Amino acid sequence: PAPREVIKAASAAPDRASYLRRPDLGRRLAAGAASQLPSGPFDLVFVIADGLSADAVERHAADVVIATEARLPGLAIGPVVLASQARVALGDVVGAAMRARLVAVLIGERPGLSAADSLGVYLSLNPVPGLRDSARNCISNIHDHGLSAGRAGEKLAWLVREALRIGVTGIGLKEAAPDGAIETPHSTAEITHHKPTGARGHE
Repeated sequence: PAPREVIKAASAAPDRASYLRRPDLGRRLAAGAASQLPSGPFDLVFVIADGLSADAVERHAADVVIATEARLPGLAIGPVVLASQARVALGDVVGAAMRARLVAVLIGERPGLSAADSLGVYLSLNPVPGLRDSARNCISNIHDHGLSAGRAGEKLAWLVREALRIGVTGIGLKEAAPDGAIETPHSTAEITHHKPTGARGHE
């Protein structure tokens, strides 16, 4: 199949210093950016965000998108949005503007002791600005020594199908999952509902 169209979008943070100092700017689109996004409706839109690790995005994001799409035949998937100076919640703004039923934000995680190139994915149903963190599901620790891109794509595709089937993401989807369906040998919490702790700097 032909490569999916890619669209660039910027947050309201004009530079890296502003992004780090003003998290709220990274959750909003730059002025006029929303009008440049295509309007669906789409079943799913991928937003690839730099977050706190551009290396993670460069190394893993495309492979996760490809692996996920391969397992979702028949869905209307929108253009991939490359978002700069972006926080997780920017995906809600993008998803709403594009009339997406689901938005999956692939974002570089805060570099830690185990990996400097770890990618996280946050999935939200019916994205709107101000969506509660508990309404998201997260797949984390995607890197060469953690969860592989292929396995992450398999898990994300499962979440997408189930979210569309039962009409919920976040806590409700996690609780509806059969035993073992969203656990891996690496961690019992690699797919979770997104806890509103504010602990992760890319949020």
